[in-house]
Amino acid sequence: MISNYIKIALRNLTRSRGYSLINISGLAVGISVTMLIGLWLYDELSYNRHHKNYEHIAQVYQHQTFNDVVSTSMTMPMPLGTELKANYKSDFKHVVMAWWPMNHILSIDDHKTSQSGTFMDGEGLEMFSFNMLKGTLTSLKDPASIVLSESCARAIFGDQDPIDKMLKIDNTLDVRVTGVYQEFPSNSKLNNIHFVSTWDFWVTSNPWMKVQEHNWNNNGYSIFVEIQPTTTFEAVSEKIKDIKVSKISKEQAAREKPQVFLNPMSRWHLYSVWKDGQAAGGRIELVWLFGIIGTFVLLLACINFMNLSTARSEKRAKEVGIRKSVGSVRTQLISQFLGESLVVVVISFIIALAIVTGVLPWFNTISEKRIDMPWTNLYFWLVSVAFILITGLLSGSYPALYLSSFQPVKVLKGTFKAGRFASVPRKILVVTQFTISIALILGTIIVYQQVQHAKNRPIGYDRQGLIMIRKTAPEFWGKFEVIRNELKASGAIVDMAESSSPATEIWFNFTGFNWKGKDPNLQDDFATMAVTHDFGKTMGWTFIRGRDFSREFSTDSAGIVLNEAAAEYMGLEDPVDEEITWNGRKYTVIGVIKNMIMDSPYSPVKQTVFYLSYNDTVWINIRINPEMSAHDALAKIEKVFQNLLPAVPFEFKFTDQEYALKFAAEERIGALAGIFATLAIFISCMGLFGMASFVAEQRRKEIGIRKIMGASVLNLWKMLSAEFLVLVGVSCLIGLPIAAHLLDQWLQQFEYRTTISLLALIGAVGGALLITLLTVSFQTVKASMANPVKSLRSE
Repeated sequence: MISNYIKIALRNLTRSRGYSLINISGLAVGISVTMLIGLWLYDELSYNRHHKNYEHIAQVYQHQTFNDVVSTSMTMPMPLGTELKANYKSDFKHVVMAWWPMNHILSIDDHKTSQSGTFMDGEGLEMFSFNMLKGTLTSLKDPASIVLSESCARAIFGDQDPIDKMLKIDNTLDVRVTGVYQEFPSNSKLNNIHFVSTWDFWVTSNPWMKVQEHNWNNNGYSIFVEIQPTTTFEAVSEKIKDIKVSKISKEQAAREKPQVFLNPMSRWHLYSVWKDGQAAGGRIELVWLFGIIGTFVLLLACINFMNLSTARSEKRAKEVGIRKSVGSVRTQLISQFLGESLVVVVISFIIALAIVTGVLPWFNTISEKRIDMPWTNLYFWLVSVAFILITGLLSGSYPALYLSSFQPVKVLKGTFKAGRFASVPRKILVVTQFTISIALILGTIIVYQQVQHAKNRPIGYDRQGLIMIRKTAPEFWGKFEVIRNELKASGAIVDMAESSSPATEIWFNFTGFNWKGKDPNLQDDFATMAVTHDFGKTMGWTFIRGRDFSREFSTDSAGIVLNEAAAEYMGLEDPVDEEITWNGRKYTVIGVIKNMIMDSPYSPVKQTVFYLSYNDTVWINIRINPEMSAHDALAKIEKVFQNLLPAVPFEFKFTDQEYALKFAAEERIGALAGIFATLAIFISCMGLFGMASFVAEQRRKEIGIRKIMGASVLNLWKMLSAEFLVLVGVSCLIGLPIAAHLLDQWLQQFEYRTTISLLALIGAVGGALLITLLTVSFQTVKASMANPVKSLRSE
């Protein structure tokens, strides 16, 4: 019986090739989109899960209150780690102090490479489940040791065995290679870590860190923990929440209300946004968004199948009548029609596998993932089988129930008519399709507008032709003037200056500022940046008041420059020459500049203080000569650096490219949403095309009579297109308010945001109507131009 059903299904598919093509291709595209989204969701939801201790690992966070606003941070004071190790042993299996991952120079003899790595307590290897290819999980027992990732070891040593070889970190720290570990997968917090050395070695090698071992006010370090299996994150968080209160002054504790807590590894990736001390989402919102989109796109493809199957019911009516008259019961007919839908889904699924395999590299580029087809994963095939069954039942259930309900007497007498309301379910399905499509169109428009809105925001400096170089080795120190003079003499640069942070980030925030008229209840909090002379000229500062730092004024060593936000924050109408005290030292405001966007372009600019210092800087900022090509200028700059700093690899970043990365997440959302919206519209249009061809075929005699009576092609086109335009119009009335509400909620997460304009709404409606007209016009015009003699000829 089953083989018979399959034969009938294949016969029906080959008999109606046009409708079969629409059904299969629509379902194949829908399944492809759903499969891609499913692979993306799996990658997101399995983030960090490969760690064996996943359920028990956490990072130490803290809440602090500033001016009645609770902020949440992962930066902790160094002595907190010692406190947890000493006094909470029964709660923790591991407490691991760690430095922030960043690039360092690894060298052996004359071979040098820049690799991203970190410094952490040796027990971190066991806690994070490092897969050691050489060495053991105790390989960092010796403070002056280092373990390398497989790719890092190959880059430095080639095919040689690296174990017990000596390396230098940043040309100064001698370490011995004691292990090689397998690279972490891309969906891991540690995926960019290519070497690990010890925390104690890093602290003892940096005197500025050594002095912080008892400083509870410097929140600049990260602490990871693994709790004992016998306790919970909530229980331990309750024990340690007030640990800082007893370590700082009573006044500071009452003002800041610090609360320490554990943030589980399961929440690091998906729930990274905090607001007023509460988790406020993060990438979990994208997981929900794309999960819903995937469901809707598959639903659109299933709607196509339902529509075309029920629309062509009259052609299957006699078949149903004959089968019923010879003894077929309704359950058998339902089984047959469901079997046909399953055949279509299986064929579509096979095509979808080929599509996904072909587009996956491109999809990985768009989404910045490294997803592979899980051909050998049993769960993938189990999910696929379940997916085929559910999709087959979903898409075939309504047609099966509808077709199997025909009465054989009416069908075989030729008196069967679909009825005046038979098309209502199909119209509802078409409205559903375009409601989803219109919502996706509007969503794509608004995401694009939000990104452009932030991109067009004045940033307060000229980022074109500006490069940044991080001072990664001691060779940089004391050579600023020599490098600057050589570069200026080469003609490759306009100017050069140093800073403590890159132009595109805020690295340091400080309190302890006082000024005339300050509210005694105000908890001050300023972003601060140390700069050298000519920083403003190099960056392209715009002064509102006052002047820049100058070599002509020796007093500028006690001068500061404020941004607009700082002047407003202090409530100073004319800040120039005002005296500001910072931790007991007096400074004079010499100028006020327009706000520089250094942090998120979607948030207000933070109040920032710039001060003059040649000792606190770690970044070199260079303005390339605009009259020279970037290629030639960079070649000259590299030559100067290689001559003066031969032991340091020449590495730089373009400021405009680093700034562009701030939009990467939203641009990826927009790109993916745009792709999925396009495919959803394509699926909807395929269904609409099939429906238009069916309607034109169904009304061919009416069209022939109207043509004989004098109706023009334009009149017939209007008549046939009007029904579809009305359905799309109804979709607009339903879809736009829903989409606008959801998008407005999405925009609320940005303090600097666009609005949902009337133009965007008109664009979405106009686009939907235009797509509808283009889709149905081919069939309607073709039907309108047909020879009426052929249409009216009796069979």
